[in-house]
Amino acid sequence: MGILVSLLIGALAGYIGGRIMGKGMGLLVCIIVGIVGGLLGSWVFSILGLSASGSFWGQLLVGIVGAVLLLWILSLFRKK
Repeated sequence: MGILVSLLIGALAGYIGGRIMGKGMGLLVCIIVGIVGGLLGSWVFSILGLSASGSFWGQLLVGIVGAVLLLWILSLFRKK
């Protein structure tokens, strides 16, 4: 059940992050961006000494921050 919840949070975080950054993505890409973004967000939050991953909303916040950061980094490497 934990993996299913993580995938759901990842998909939601990826979707919201994509909407914030103005990217239209499919479900699979949202899940991937959300999961990688969650890992990136957890790493950034730990460097800053913050912890928001105790609850559903905290995990979602970390995932969204990470997804937005990931999409921003990827946009730096794309040609315009």
